[in-house]
Amino acid sequence: MRTNMHLGTAKMSPKFRACTRTVLYGKRNRNTTELHQELVMLLEWWSGTECIIHTDPRAYPKYGKENAIVVLNHKFEIDFLCGWSLAERFGVLGGSKVLAKKELAYVPIIGWMWYFTEMVFCTRKWEQDRKTVAKSLLHLRDYPEKYFFLIHCEGTRFTEKKHQISMQVAHAKGLPSLKYHLLPRTKGFAITVRSLRNVVSAVYDCTLNFRNNENPTLLGVLNGKKYHADLYVRRIPLEEVPEDEDKCSAWLHKLYQEKDAFQEEYYRTGTFPETPMVPPRRPWTLVNWLFWASLLLYPFFRFLVNMISSGSSLTLASFVLVFFVASMGVRWMIGVTEIDKGSAYGNIDSKQKQND
Repeated sequence: MRTNMHLGTAKMSPKFRACTRTVLYGKRNRNTTELHQELVMLLEWWSGTECIIHTDPRAYPKYGKENAIVVLNHKFEIDFLCGWSLAERFGVLGGSKVLAKKELAYVPIIGWMWYFTEMVFCTRKWEQDRKTVAKSLLHLRDYPEKYFFLIHCEGTRFTEKKHQISMQVAHAKGLPSLKYHLLPRTKGFAITVRSLRNVVSAVYDCTLNFRNNENPTLLGVLNGKKYHADLYVRRIPLEEVPEDEDKCSAWLHKLYQEKDAFQEEYYRTGTFPETPMVPPRRPWTLVNWLFWASLLLYPFFRFLVNMISSGSSLTLASFVLVFFVASMGVRWMIGVTEIDKGSAYGNIDSKQKQND
């Protein structure tokens, strides 16, 4: 009898583990969604920023119903927020992942949450990333919920200085020049495709721009400034991406030449190809914010009033210190999005090699 019970437990354990993993992932996804929704709420409801998607109507019904690798240009300070808004409107915000620089893991709140929700971090040194990135990506092969995996193939935000250096490298390698993008780093993309093949259905080539030459910032969003975004999304079945690394590299370079042409058309005509669509803005970001605001702000202000009434110098000093630390944390989070405070990666004086 005891033997049969042990055998039954052994047979049940894989299912039990799978069930447990699904529950744990679901809980972490909800926590991640709630945190990300706070920033998406600021974009969609507080600032009222509009994001129009230009895409093939035949591909549109598949968005949010499949796993996808999202390739997004990296020129604007809030491009990541637009990506989150896209994921939220298609119901996959909680499962969204990103290939991000390791420094972001130390950013208060958002970076810490990323660290514990299996975001993929890289040092941008290929010899170190070759194994660590591949190992992290393997966890996504049996991820129980739908997700978008975001990758900025340019490796760093676009600046004129970085663009000039990047095009020098392109010329040295005999590659066509790009006007609106940096030369893509192909190895990270290749290892992502190789690790997620047969799990991910498509590559979503996303090209973002803003009307009227707007220069959006996270600080502007916090101040309630409204921006007008256009996002061109192309769905490319993963079967069309070559398996061979060299051919995959050539494919990605061609993709960025096409992205450059789309940007050229946008600056010339003010619009992207394909049908403009506006995915419905879901109320959950606002509901989530109102819930937490009601839950936390009322007792916070009660505590603040009582503390001021007490007249204790030590208590007031402690509050000022906590408020200062919290403000610095928020400022740090804003700072990592600012282009003029971006990393030196891609600059000639950063001593980084411009290798694929």
